[in-house]
Amino acid sequence: MKKLNHSYMDEFFEPKVNYNSVYNIFNCGINGCDVFIDDEDYDHFLSKYSKYIEPIADTYALSLLGNHFHLVIRIKKESEISTLEELGLLEERTTLRTPGKKPDPSRQFSHLFNFHAQYFNHKYKRHGNLFERPFKRKLIDNRAYFKRCLIYVHQNPVKHGFVECLSDYRYTSYNTILSDKVTHLKRDRVLTFFGDRSDFELSHSKIVSLVETFE
Repeated sequence: MKKLNHSYMDEFFEPKVNYNSVYNIFNCGINGCDVFIDDEDYDHFLSKYSKYIEPIADTYALSLLGNHFHLVIRIKKESEISTLEELGLLEERTTLRTPGKKPDPSRQFSHLFNFHAQYFNHKYKRHGNLFERPFKRKLIDNRAYFKRCLIYVHQNPVKHGFVECLSDYRYTSYNTILSDKVTHLKRDRVLTFFGDRSDFELSHSKIVSLVETFE
């Protein structure tokens, strides 16, 4: 059978976001517009990420860059996720109707994008959609691809010319994984794929790609 080259961003590779599954997630500004301009914008997105995504997902890697972002996450098992009421994400009248309802992963991403768009549009006096729809996601189903995604996400600031050295960029998880500071990132899990911090750094010294060949 003839082999076809597909980017990981192709529409074909956008499975439904399911519980207990690992994904490489990407999104960008509509028509390539910026979604982060200054430090306040990055910090706002991360604060909303903490509110809406951390309750439903484990984060292994992230990178925020001007007009787009990348994530490597695991959507938790439904049994691991608290109810909307427990998370403080329901209004009282809604809680009375659905007291045991749990957050839908796809809807949580919609909340993240919508709240950041509202903030961004108000701050920069713009209107309309900010992010492309739907957001891109590729299921990660093997160790080799998982490891490559981690490296790819961390290398994005260098690839796009933000910095020359990975450690010089603030808005990725690269430095956090190399540090000992308290974090919600699954640092120990990430490092098991590299052996130790030295191997982690060495593995990031060679540029990787996520363009793949499928039969």
